[in-house]
Amino acid sequence: MKLVTVGTVAFDNIETPFGRADKVVGGAATYISLAASYFVRDQGIVSVIGDDFPQGMMHRMRERGINLDGLELMPGKESFFWSGKYHYDMNSRDTLETRLNVLQDLDPDLNPAYRRAEYLMLGNLDPAVQAKVLDQVESPSLVVMDTMNFWMDNALDKLRDVISRVDILAINDSEARQLSDEHSLVRAAHAIMEMGPQYLVVKKGEHGALLFNKKRVFFAPAMPLDEVVDPTGAGDTFAGGFIGYLARSGDHSFNNLKRAIIVGSAMASFCCEKFGVERLLELKQEEIDLRIQQFVDLVDFDIKLVRE
Repeated sequence: MKLVTVGTVAFDNIETPFGRADKVVGGAATYISLAASYFVRDQGIVSVIGDDFPQGMMHRMRERGINLDGLELMPGKESFFWSGKYHYDMNSRDTLETRLNVLQDLDPDLNPAYRRAEYLMLGNLDPAVQAKVLDQVESPSLVVMDTMNFWMDNALDKLRDVISRVDILAINDSEARQLSDEHSLVRAAHAIMEMGPQYLVVKKGEHGALLFNKKRVFFAPAMPLDEVVDPTGAGDTFAGGFIGYLARSGDHSFNNLKRAIIVGSAMASFCCEKFGVERLLELKQEEIDLRIQQFVDLVDFDIKLVRE
């Protein structure tokens, strides 16, 4: 198995100033694995669903090369559910309802193929669950982790333990500041890397993403879109494109991580164009190649220093 992702597979109700979608398929593992599927076909997910989850979506995921042996079905129970409402600027949202449902019973037991995974993506979940998966994967080449402020508030010691064991932590700017207790993102990055990760990725939504190691910093902008329909899952889609590209290339150098940031940003921009995972199910490789080139053109320039 090339890549294993642990995270939620869920339903979302989404309301924005420009539209609404009820009970669309979402969840971190769903977005991550679909985005990664355009770069890696040999991948699996670790999650749990109820018998309300549509068989048609599972079929479409399998068509994308996503192995579902690690997706546990709990009959008679309902899948994880989240409902949220976005503000006009689409950068902030209110959570209206969260129902953990089957997620309360997620207790991963990886099969032999999953345990031999070369790449591991720890999607946003209880750090105790992330740690249990990490314990079972034998010798991954690269481990990327996402988390959120809820776990910083409620499970900080366990969270820091998992962070100390991963190669790359990917979080947003407010989470980086909270975790490090530093306002400056540069100081925050160095404080977080002292906790264990070799790299930190800071996701800044429509303002792009930053990549840090102890000596270098890289910034990639977000793609200016004519219309943002639904930003739900954009961060997870970014993570899927990011780790999918790294798994395909096998190159973990800083320069290649910069390329992975661009790929992740390109995939995230597609996610925002429709509600839920719909856009990720219909992409063509030509569209991805064009969008990546648009990112390259966006940041590529020559300059001549003018001196008297």
